[in-house]
Amino acid sequence: MTTNIKEESSMPKIASSKIPAVVLTPTSRRHRRRLLIVGLALSAATVVSACSVSSPAHGELGRDKQILTSCDASAPPASDVQIDGTGSSASAAITEERMAAIEEIVRTTAICSGRLRVSVFAASSAATTTLFDDMLPLHGATDNARLRRVPRAVDDVMSKIRKKYGPAVAELSSGGSDITAQYRLASEWINQVGGDFRLHLSVLTDGFQNVGIRLDKRDLSKQEITDLVNKTTVPELPGALVTVAGLGRIAGEAPRSAVVEGLVAYYDALCHRAGAKTCVSVTGYTSAGR
Repeated sequence: MTTNIKEESSMPKIASSKIPAVVLTPTSRRHRRRLLIVGLALSAATVVSACSVSSPAHGELGRDKQILTSCDASAPPASDVQIDGTGSSASAAITEERMAAIEEIVRTTAICSGRLRVSVFAASSAATTTLFDDMLPLHGATDNARLRRVPRAVDDVMSKIRKKYGPAVAELSSGGSDITAQYRLASEWINQVGGDFRLHLSVLTDGFQNVGIRLDKRDLSKQEITDLVNKTTVPELPGALVTVAGLGRIAGEAPRSAVVEGLVAYYDALCHRAGAKTCVSVTGYTSAGR
């Protein structure tokens, strides 16, 4: 019984002399060539796919190329980032949201061969500390060579900004928040920069100004907004792109939606009065990084 089972489970031996010769006809040769071509194509596709997956920088480089296509070589960006350093928006979460927005501004400015200034402010234009102010050149013979330098350049600038931010905020006066004064500082700065640069002003603030005019945490009617804008001294910013981001974002209890809507309407109206090319007033920080 055991012998039968062993014989049935063992593989039969086939003598090599009994294997029939394979004759390759023209049809079979063509078939084998097709199989070979298909196999090579699949192998190539697998290699490309593997390279794409294994290279995390591939997606980042692609995104940077898209940013490059949106750059205006005739008017490179002069990106002026003003950070509200007053206590009402002093929280770790808000700070990180602002830093993420600044990082995107740094990236875009570098890719478009622009200039960057980052400052933190409080009660007046005098109570403003500059964290960074310089050109962001990317050297390289080709676009790809330049774009490959972007991550390191961004990391270097952000490291400098983060290092100076904490001490700068600690030294600011806590007497109030003069947000609209930053428009005048931006106007003076772009005039100093000169050339063909276009001002990209980003003010990262909760919007609650209490110096000169008071934007208290209350609902503002359309007439009140108009009156406040007319009382506000604002320079002309022709051709500028102005973003005010973080409106209503405070460290404590969030203000009512009607209050935030009033802030958005006020800063939109103020921007239009300055004659800016585009005006964006929002509650989040995502738009500031674009």
